[in-house]
Amino acid sequence: MTTLGGFQDRVARIDLSEGSIAYESIDEEDAKKYIGARGLGVKYVFEQGPDVDPLGPENLLAFMNGPLSGTQVTMSGRIAVCTKSPLTGTVTDSHHGGWSGARLKWAGFDGLLFDGQADEPVYAVVEDGEVELRDASHLWGTGVHETRDAIEEEVDGSYGKNLSIMAIGPGGENEVRYACIINEDDRASGRGGTGCVMGSKRLKAIVVKSNTKMPQPADKETFMEGHKQAMQAIQESDVTAPNEGGLSQFGTNVLMNITEEMSGLPTRNGKYTSTRDAREDGFAGEEFDSEKVSGENVRENILVDEPTCHSCPVACKKEVEVQAMHKGEELNVRTESYEFESAYALGPNSGHTDRDDVALMIDRCNDMGVDTIDTGNMMAMAMEMTEEGKLEDVGADGQGLDWGDTETMLELIEKIAHRDGELADLLADGPRRVAEARDAHDNSLAVKGQTIAAYDPRCMKGMGIGYATSNRGACHLRGYTPAAEILGIPEKVDPYEWEGKGELTAQFQDLHAISDSFDICKFNAFAEGIEEYVTQYNGMTGRDVSEDDLLEAGERIYNLERYYNNLVGFDGDDDTLPDRFLEDGVRGQGASDGEYCELEEMKAEYYDYRGWIDGVVPDGKLAELGIKIGPGTGVSAEDGGAAAPGDD
Repeated sequence: MTTLGGFQDRVARIDLSEGSIAYESIDEEDAKKYIGARGLGVKYVFEQGPDVDPLGPENLLAFMNGPLSGTQVTMSGRIAVCTKSPLTGTVTDSHHGGWSGARLKWAGFDGLLFDGQADEPVYAVVEDGEVELRDASHLWGTGVHETRDAIEEEVDGSYGKNLSIMAIGPGGENEVRYACIINEDDRASGRGGTGCVMGSKRLKAIVVKSNTKMPQPADKETFMEGHKQAMQAIQESDVTAPNEGGLSQFGTNVLMNITEEMSGLPTRNGKYTSTRDAREDGFAGEEFDSEKVSGENVRENILVDEPTCHSCPVACKKEVEVQAMHKGEELNVRTESYEFESAYALGPNSGHTDRDDVALMIDRCNDMGVDTIDTGNMMAMAMEMTEEGKLEDVGADGQGLDWGDTETMLELIEKIAHRDGELADLLADGPRRVAEARDAHDNSLAVKGQTIAAYDPRCMKGMGIGYATSNRGACHLRGYTPAAEILGIPEKVDPYEWEGKGELTAQFQDLHAISDSFDICKFNAFAEGIEEYVTQYNGMTGRDVSEDDLLEAGERIYNLERYYNNLVGFDGDDDTLPDRFLEDGVRGQGASDGEYCELEEMKAEYYDYRGWIDGVVPDGKLAELGIKIGPGTGVSAEDGGAAAPGDD
């Protein structure tokens, strides 16, 4: 039991095999050591044991909010979904914004832990401190949007007022390994295959009904001091200031033109680092231009609304509406998730820059419940494989998939979600399995089985070591070094310089482990720092921790995740990058011409800073951080702090 402020001290443990629900308290010592949300969620997954089958009933699926979720803290509407990934085999956590994290807190819960596997499809309804399971057989096979509309009518709630719905589409039901969970209007827990785990459990949706009962700080004076500091920092930041450009004006897609200009945008499956260089090399004509899918272009031409999440003054979501004809059918789509990462993967990296087609693809991915980044990158991988003759026997008419074929891409998204056809079924298993099946390792842009985001590691060296050492596979959000390399936050560093990036990346990783465990949006970090974090956390919980104490908690969380992965079989050999980033210098006219990623130098620096041995957390580091093994942890003391390399 915990007496800390910010917690409801209530977690539901739902055994889907038995259809039973039990309620338990939060362990206060765990809450102090692992904060909440991501930290506590990973701790629950760790205690389940690392040897579980990701798609088996024994894999735990944890939905967790944190001590700052649903409070007055800015951008505190997020929720963490933690599990063992069916895509990578690592522990993973995937977050989404909107209102479900806040509403789960207001409904009386810190978390929902789903275990087992239902005999028939179900959905969970959460309200007033109770959880109920209901039949979802009639919803199985439907898209996310239809599911959401049907459930809203069934539960007698008002969607967008007191109701949040987190659902999977056919992608999760058919166990696409990068299937995601879609919350409300197209907010996704996108990465790692959390929707695939949900589908394996035959859990179609989680519905949260609540009134606004915002938790009050334990120490109001301290909290308001920190909140005032935080609001001032957000108002003064060029990146987060409302209505002053940056995220507020253009959303995350403000970065499209910036990364193109600095030759850091992976293009045509990472062969180029800008659409400009691809054009100059003769890949396409003048119509191939990333500006067409940029935040500026979107705002000027197809923007219709700017919704926001709980307690957020930035409003980075850009809702768009497009009309287009495809195969004789007139399509009208409205979606609020025209994000930078989605536009990169489904656009320039796949060989086209059709703004409206990208919007259609994003909407189709969301309705089918598949991650936009991995879906786009898988199709780019297939396009390069087709070019090299590795897919001559699959695809339309046995021809694989051509660069920029948007008609086929739109069809293929739905086919992947249903595993309909040999090509779709192949791509649904993710890059590692495709590479193994087709001898296509050179075509994969994945680390530990998850594909990269929209930052080329030959241009932004911090992203190189960040992708390689991310605990959930290639990811820009574990340690967002572009904050320093592009935006100069907390200070500007040279993106092409490798020295110092190992330490910088580890520091960002620990800081983001803190914010993910609060659970607040990472965009806070564009304005706030550890000082504002500490003051608001102390004020809400009633604790009196120092900056060093909080940073140690972030380090502890990151090391627990790494230790879990070590026990699965990951070590330093897995902290690597696709060969094209290590061996092939960039060919182009921009600043990154001739650059490659000096990964081994950065790894040595990173491991030294972390105190790891070849990517493995030693026993001494576990003891130093107070990470326990033995009875009650799901890991025997005999397992120790090191692990042998494994298939994953």
